[in-house]
Amino acid sequence: MRLGDIANADAARYGKPLDGVRILALEQMQALPFATQLLARLGAEVIKVESPNGGDSGRAAQPGFPDPEGRNVGATFSRNNFNKRSICVDLKNPEGRQLILDMVPKFDIVAENFKSGALKRMGLGYDDIAAIHPGAVYVSISGFGSSPSPYSSWPAYASVVEAMSGQYDYTFADTMPPVPSPMGALGDTATGLFAVIGILSALRHREHTGEGQHVDVAMLDTMVSMADIVPNFYSLGVGRGEHRKTGIMESFRASDGWFVLQVVREHQLTRLAELVGRPEWLTDERFAERKNWHGMLETEIRPAIDAWAGDMTRLQACEALSAAGLAAGPCFRDSEIIVDPHVEAHNMLVELPRPDGGRPVLVPGNPIKMSKVAEGPETRVPWLGEHTDDVLASELGLSADDLAKLHESGAIA
Repeated sequence: MRLGDIANADAARYGKPLDGVRILALEQMQALPFATQLLARLGAEVIKVESPNGGDSGRAAQPGFPDPEGRNVGATFSRNNFNKRSICVDLKNPEGRQLILDMVPKFDIVAENFKSGALKRMGLGYDDIAAIHPGAVYVSISGFGSSPSPYSSWPAYASVVEAMSGQYDYTFADTMPPVPSPMGALGDTATGLFAVIGILSALRHREHTGEGQHVDVAMLDTMVSMADIVPNFYSLGVGRGEHRKTGIMESFRASDGWFVLQVVREHQLTRLAELVGRPEWLTDERFAERKNWHGMLETEIRPAIDAWAGDMTRLQACEALSAAGLAAGPCFRDSEIIVDPHVEAHNMLVELPRPDGGRPVLVPGNPIKMSKVAEGPETRVPWLGEHTDDVLASELGLSADDLAKLHESGAIA
């Protein structure tokens, strides 16, 4: 899907569910930008506030590509900032801070993901915003939340809170060193999704009461929720690294690579035994209970499945397993995902043209499909401070002379 394209165009007449919702986003990196980008795709207007000193730190990420002025646009930034406008305001400058406070009443949502307490110290915390706009929904994302935590002073990236949720140690136990971020920045994207739920809930609450509130989402809380089996299985007596003993949840080899198969019920093993030509498993008492399967994985189950799939491609093996009612899927490589027919049919990749003429940057599309909401058109990520003067002039009625003075003082850029 290219910028400007519209999918499900017949639904465009309905508009978008968040049309009219306005977000002032004091954001950086990924967790909050991921959330506000999703809200923008659903119709919200997002004004992104960046520092004059280089902007969103995600712009410095690698790999990257140059913007029209040769400045780096990092991969992190390019994935999370479609459909936004960028203004550069120095929040530490008294004039810059006042500009933000002057704009706040014009927005439904004020969102920030600075280190916990940082904006409060600048006079831009929830109490400061609520004092001038009681109906504002104020959203905070941080590593460990705004309420007391022994880790409040710690900086946090996704890998840090993923590790602290127990999921790394639980998966591998002592068999290998923990591998940070095995699924990309889940600690960021999952936190962003929880923030979206909180924002939409707070907006609904405001419809009934007229009151805004503080939505506070800690990345560690999100990861504890996502790594739900860690405390749950512990309480049920399943120890570190033993969760795979509850069935077969492994990767197996076909002629062109790996595929994943999950068999976690006894009737599923019956289907598997019949498919791979091992009818003797059905009368072998060792296979009668799933708790025993893990112990036979390397001696009997894996050799049988690998031999059965050895002359098939991953897709052929998975098609046969699916036809038998078994859940399986190929382990796709990056070059295969971008041409996958499902991904294409669902408009799950959006092309961002590069100003330097290089190969377009691919960004995930919107996974939320709604029958009365058109997908797109998307707009590219904003260049740093691209909309500063236009936004401040339209929102606050500032003249060209006013803007020039603010530029000269360093309050804006």
